[in-house]
Amino acid sequence: MKNPKTILYVHGMGGGSDSRIPSILKDILSPEYSIFIRTYDFDPQVATRQLASWVEEAKPDLVIGESLGAIHAVAIKGYPHLFVSPSLNAPIFFRILAAIAWIPGVTRFFDWYYHPREGDRQALHFDRKTLLKWRGMRQKALNNTPLNGSEDYFHAFFGTKDRYRRSGVVMVRTWKKYFGEGSWTIYDGTHFMEEEYVRSLLVPRILSLLD
Repeated sequence: MKNPKTILYVHGMGGGSDSRIPSILKDILSPEYSIFIRTYDFDPQVATRQLASWVEEAKPDLVIGESLGAIHAVAIKGYPHLFVSPSLNAPIFFRILAAIAWIPGVTRFFDWYYHPREGDRQALHFDRKTLLKWRGMRQKALNNTPLNGSEDYFHAFFGTKDRYRRSGVVMVRTWKKYFGEGSWTIYDGTHFMEEEYVRSLLVPRILSLLD
């Protein structure tokens, strides 16, 4: 029996192996397609090593990055890529947060405010040292873009009701700068892509790439 084609799914901040969108994809695409997702470390340097190991294990045919996970997904070279609400500017805000993380209680507050749901979820710790590492991770990722000569395939989905677009964490303009015209689709939903758009937009794009 032929092995199913594999999709490596890189979850967003505070997500994990039981995140909603990859769970929906498993329901729709299995067993013809395999969704490979694991919970990685919030420290980007540790996560880079984990993901490199998982790429070698999974040998994916497609990489999908969600939210902050887009930073890691872009950096994985040599594969077609899809993105849901890519938060390419989040590391810029992390740098600002790092500047005040030395104030007593700031790290503890953000650890509490962004505490992930129960389950196999990414543990978050907003200490200054970890936050500052994200700047280098962003630069590494953006080196693998069409602006810098990458020949990989990239396409992103952005929601009109994404509240992170108001803050600049998610910006179509930033995406356009690095990936060019025609490399994104707008849907009438939130940052977390509702199931109707997973089914009507994301799944058809996946199938068009893998088939």
